[in-house]
Amino acid sequence: MARGSGMAARMNAPQPVIAPANPPIGFAEFVALVASLMALTALGIDAMLPALPAIGDALRVSVENDRQLVIGMFLFGFGIAQLVHGPLADRYGRRPVLVFALAAYVIANLIAATSSSFTLLLVARFTAGLAIAASRVVTVALVRDCYSGRAMARVMSLAFMVFMAAPVLAPSVGQVILFFGSWRLIFVMIAVISAGILAWFVWRMPETLRPENQVPISLIGLWAGWRQTLTDRFSIGYTLAATALLGGLYGFINSVQQIVHVLTGDDWLLVWVFIAVAGMMALANLLNSRIVMRIGTRRISHTALVGLIIVSAVHLTIALAGAESIYSFAILQALAMACFGLATANFSSMAMENMGGIAGTASSVQGFITVTIGAFMGLVIGRAFDGTTVPLYIGFLTLGLVALVIVAVVERGRLFRPS
Repeated sequence: MARGSGMAARMNAPQPVIAPANPPIGFAEFVALVASLMALTALGIDAMLPALPAIGDALRVSVENDRQLVIGMFLFGFGIAQLVHGPLADRYGRRPVLVFALAAYVIANLIAATSSSFTLLLVARFTAGLAIAASRVVTVALVRDCYSGRAMARVMSLAFMVFMAAPVLAPSVGQVILFFGSWRLIFVMIAVISAGILAWFVWRMPETLRPENQVPISLIGLWAGWRQTLTDRFSIGYTLAATALLGGLYGFINSVQQIVHVLTGDDWLLVWVFIAVAGMMALANLLNSRIVMRIGTRRISHTALVGLIIVSAVHLTIALAGAESIYSFAILQALAMACFGLATANFSSMAMENMGGIAGTASSVQGFITVTIGAFMGLVIGRAFDGTTVPLYIGFLTLGLVALVIVAVVERGRLFRPS
């Protein structure tokens, strides 16, 4: 018992990990690989959007809003599994967990490609989410193994900027595949790309978890890690704030295909909406990487959060007035997503500030909360779609205000203090 108590005490004490003197691979390749791993999740979501009507027709899904479950089940699996991947990554290392998970992701997508029923497709999508959750947990922990503080925020911003190519290109690729062939080929494409990134990771990325930082899997150890993550005010506070913002993002993803179709009747315009939205997010993350070392994470993210609330309020006013058009939708949504990018990249870094000694476990708990609760809120927003953008922007504005209140409590009212 004394031995378990000693382990819990070690777990409760912050144990910052110092970046290695010799990074495992070059900085540019490190960022590119991390971004590629992160992009697999975005690819698994966004490439589906143009295919939702075709999937519904082929598998006899008569209620349009039910087709959103192709996205929702993936996100639920993605959120839930992070509680498992984190402790495994802290115990056995980053490499074996990610290698096994990527292999499972390839298999799940091949099963989805051959699904003969909507139920089997949803099971495959849930399984794919369970597997690819490792890419979120392990990459955040991997970055935290090598960087911390503002340097970590810079790496994450650059990675976000590169990985934003996925949501820009994925709907286009999905639409092109639909033009020449079946929606099933989209899942085959995801499997092939995932296999290629798996080979790159195995070939180039060594293990980054130091032996002295390995955490044995035990109920006492898990409870200590969870407790540290959930009781540190910066960890839980910024995790909850990010959760609120992700709820709005997932609401957008769930309903954007239907919104574009209602506003224009032209599904190809979905591609251009995503280019505008993802392009602005990429620019925001590039800007963040350039200014975060000088201005600091708090001032940037809190200013961006206020900006997101203002843009959402303007957009909701337009929607309520019945003046929404594809142009107002694309422009204002792109501005909101730029603010989202500036806020969430820094929220993630601030949530991990005191989690260096348990990076994998902390990342898994934070990811479980943000994705699972965010996915639920996003599904509620998406299924409230009524042919207008009003439900979406009621959600965006409400969740933005919730995030601002949380951040104010965490920072004890000092929103713009240096960091």
